Amino acid sequence: MPNRMPGRPPDHRSTDRDLANVLLVDDRQDNLLALEAILQGLPVKPVGVCSGEQALKQLLLEEYALILLDAHMPGMDGFETADHIKRRERTRGVPIIFFTAADRDAHLALRGYAAGAVDYLTKPFDPWILRAKVSILVDLWRKTRQLRAQAALTESRDSTLRTVGVGLDEATELLRSALVAENGLTRDRVEKAVEVLQRARRQLD
Repeated sequence: MPNRMPGRPPDHRSTDRDLANVLLVDDRQDNLLALEAILQGLPVKPVGVCSGEQALKQLLLEEYALILLDAHMPGMDGFETADHIKRRERTRGVPIIFFTAADRDAHLALRGYAAGAVDYLTKPFDPWILRAKVSILVDLWRKTRQLRAQAALTESRDSTLRTVGVGLDEATELLRSALVAENGLTRDRVEKAVEVLQRARRQLD
């Protein structure tokens, strides 16, 4: 794991609500501290856990933009942890970056990708490369959330417009019925109301 590196000071103007959660999973506390130092200054909130089991529990509590996952841990290793993550509907879309030691079998990278990883880094790695990868994936997560929010807003507006349209149709029909039943004293007013409602209905189409 790389040594700590000086990053830009955190942006204290940002609140936790503005930050993207990034889950750090490693059985060694010093590695978790090093990862937190690397991510310092990025618009993320790192959350460190020391096992795959803890990672799975944490993923039930909050939404995460990214997972940095050590491939080799005692008990549930990174590959098994990733398999559980990808089986859950709630977390299957969360990107995973695997870490492994340089002396490990090169074929483990293929296993990592097969487990659903978007990237696989070998220790020691360049901290700036990791920062760049995290920045890109977090930015993609933010844009995806924005698109989903816009789609939900559009659907809500469309639903409202459909409801208004139905109401206008009903009001128009009621006024027409009243016009037929009326003795003619308010005929001009009723006709004008019908005209206004029809104009409004055309604007909604």
